[in-house]
Amino acid sequence: MYALEIEHLTKRYGHDVVVEDLSFTVHPGRVTGFLGPNGAGKSTTMKVLLDLASADRGRAAIGGKRYRDLRDPARKVGVALEPNAFHPGRTGRNQVRILADGAGIDTARVEEMLQLVGLTDAADRRVGAYSLGMRQRLGLAAALLGDPPVLVLDEPGNGLDPKGIRELRDLLRVRAANGSTVFVSSHLLAEVEHLADEVVVINRGRLVVAGALSDLQKAGTSVRTLSTEPLTEILEAAGGTVQVRADGDLLVRGLPIAEIGDRACAAGIALHELAPLSGSLEELFMGWTGGDEIHETTARGQTEKEVEPL
Repeated sequence: MYALEIEHLTKRYGHDVVVEDLSFTVHPGRVTGFLGPNGAGKSTTMKVLLDLASADRGRAAIGGKRYRDLRDPARKVGVALEPNAFHPGRTGRNQVRILADGAGIDTARVEEMLQLVGLTDAADRRVGAYSLGMRQRLGLAAALLGDPPVLVLDEPGNGLDPKGIRELRDLLRVRAANGSTVFVSSHLLAEVEHLADEVVVINRGRLVVAGALSDLQKAGTSVRTLSTEPLTEILEAAGGTVQVRADGDLLVRGLPIAEIGDRACAAGIALHELAPLSGSLEELFMGWTGGDEIHETTARGQTEKEVEPL
């Protein structure tokens, strides 16, 4: 059982602070989505976790150890960070064989993984001729090669069509159900909502929120009133956070529903609706990040060649 622990992590590039005093834990047996706008520091955090970059301060550990100190790391951690990390002149099968040889893994496992991700028929083609979806599948085959208890995946659904995304989701959920630690960075918020048990959200290098997605989606109250501005001031003064939704209703977090009603009554403010609200992940994300831009990579933005099933 390997938890991922990020403790007070800070990383700078020159004068730019990319990650600042970041702390969170990714638990075994769960799929954890890692979210944030572009430039939030997600990829940098993953690189520090995998000893591909060094922290200026703080600690990143896998099962209590740094990645470089793990014994037989290829059998402990499966990694897919870059879909273009493979030599374009080698075949898909040879790419995975090289990784298996380097890690001392039986070559029979190579064929099993190629079949698992649906690349058997394309295994003897050069990777340079692969579409984005095929490169993603090759990266997943490489990550699963050593049957690791930890998976660290950056945008694994990018380039996959809906069927491929669903197959990826099912595969990752089975891994988590069997006790693996699954840590997935993604801009596909709708897919993360189907996939993740927990989410970690960062913005501008700092932690915004972390926890069980089901709990976070219920942590809000919808309030409808004509007196939005005075009620907002009252609730924020009481320690709540208030967001004006597109329909004009207020989304209130951090205060019990009864306290919201009591404070409105005490101020003589009429409420037309007061109800618990389960928000979509997209709505929650916009509230958590203050509307900072996130670019979703979807099938609509890719050519037909790039969108491939898993």
